[in-house]
Amino acid sequence: MRVITGTARGRRLREPVGSAIRPTTDQVKEAMFDLCQFRVPGSRVLDLFGGTGQLGIEAASRGAAAVDIVERDRTALQLIRENVKLTGLQNIRVHAADAISFLQGCGQYDLILIDPPYDSALAETALQSVKSFDILSDGGIIICETRAEKSLSDPGQAYRKLREYRYGKVKLTTIAKETEP
Repeated sequence: MRVITGTARGRRLREPVGSAIRPTTDQVKEAMFDLCQFRVPGSRVLDLFGGTGQLGIEAASRGAAAVDIVERDRTALQLIRENVKLTGLQNIRVHAADAISFLQGCGQYDLILIDPPYDSALAETALQSVKSFDILSDGGIIICETRAEKSLSDPGQAYRKLREYRYGKVKLTTIAKETEP
């Protein structure tokens, strides 16, 4: 696991021990950031269900103005903090919190990365919470990582499912918030 590009390019990150945390593969991470590469510089990014912190770290390395990484598991939090320290990036805040609870009153984000445990209903719950708390900025984008066979419902209203991309057993779903006239 490494930072692909930006100011921390090539830095190796600590990987989890055991199978409790499933890190995004470098191939999927690179594809994810190819989808949003022009939106990252200067943006406010939320990495929900942080795991190893690598998605938020990648966004920070690529020039995001501010990155919030949210994780509730203590082991994962320690790993995230160690990985942030390894990179030396200063624009990252790590939050020890339940992801859904964090969304209440957290402010708005330009890019939201959602990568929950695959065998949970948390992807749908997180998408509905993002919509109901209205935390995605106008013109913002959500990228959600799930199993390839998982289909996310269209959030409706000002939110629109753009596309789904398959990478072996993984699917990335992009959702945008329409800008208000």
